[in-house]
Amino acid sequence: MAEITAALVKELRDKTGAGMMDCKKALGEAEGDIEGAVDWLRKKGLAAAAKKAGRTAAEGLVGIAVEGGRGAVVEVNSETDFVARNEQFQGFVSAVTRLALAGDGELESLKQAAYPGTGRTVAEELTQMIATIGENMALRRASLLVAEPGVVAGYVHNQSAEGLGKIGVLVGLKSEGDAEKLAALGKQLAMHVAAANPLALDRDDVDASQLDREREVLADQARASGKAEEIIAKMVEGRLRKFYEDNCLVEQVFVIDGETKIAKVLEAAAKEVGAPVTLTGFRRFQLGEGIEKEESDFAAEVAAARG
Repeated sequence: MAEITAALVKELRDKTGAGMMDCKKALGEAEGDIEGAVDWLRKKGLAAAAKKAGRTAAEGLVGIAVEGGRGAVVEVNSETDFVARNEQFQGFVSAVTRLALAGDGELESLKQAAYPGTGRTVAEELTQMIATIGENMALRRASLLVAEPGVVAGYVHNQSAEGLGKIGVLVGLKSEGDAEKLAALGKQLAMHVAAANPLALDRDDVDASQLDREREVLADQARASGKAEEIIAKMVEGRLRKFYEDNCLVEQVFVIDGETKIAKVLEAAAKEVGAPVTLTGFRRFQLGEGIEKEESDFAAEVAAARG
């Protein structure tokens, strides 16, 4: 049986908000697997497993750059927020984001791109910065979004400098309509994505394994009510509709007005811009999501040093 450590219990508590003993029992049932334990807690109704699982303490900046029907977003991490406020670091992230806009969207090719005015590649410039500033950094990810004909609009939340912040969002709108009006709509939709954090563009875009996992959790929750299997199947389908409404962008309620579905917003926009409008995709980078930051136990380190 897997060892259930205090650190593992704390990690599960941080993810779910469930009680310590419940977390310990869940980890035991899941043989130490964190995601399995999250599902066990959800099935027992002991955790909402709201999007707390994505919280991290990693530092750095997310940068975005847009031009017409192209947009790029990158994430560069640092150890401390102090470095993220450094002008040299901010200049690096801005420059790399502009390079990503002209690139192919692949992280490795971005790392090998020529960094302006240095004779070095992006990766080599980053190494140089690490040596100069004295703190570890990483160019973690990059993505390119294209909507042609049309526009890519962007939004940065918690902006610390032009195009730089904690959350960066791109939204692609394909249309031959008025570009200025499309850009204004795109900015509002990007703000919506920053706030609502959709998992997918539409139902077809939902990851199959994620859907299977959700279906299993919902089925086990429904069985706890003691209903017959045919009733449970209907309950699951009803709850899945709610899952789609909460997590698929086109089915979400627009946060700007609090009542209109995004699909309807796009239909109305077609009349406004003079041509059909298609939402081709979105990108949402939140600083540090999915990165686990090590927490040192200072007392333990001192004790070990003495030994």
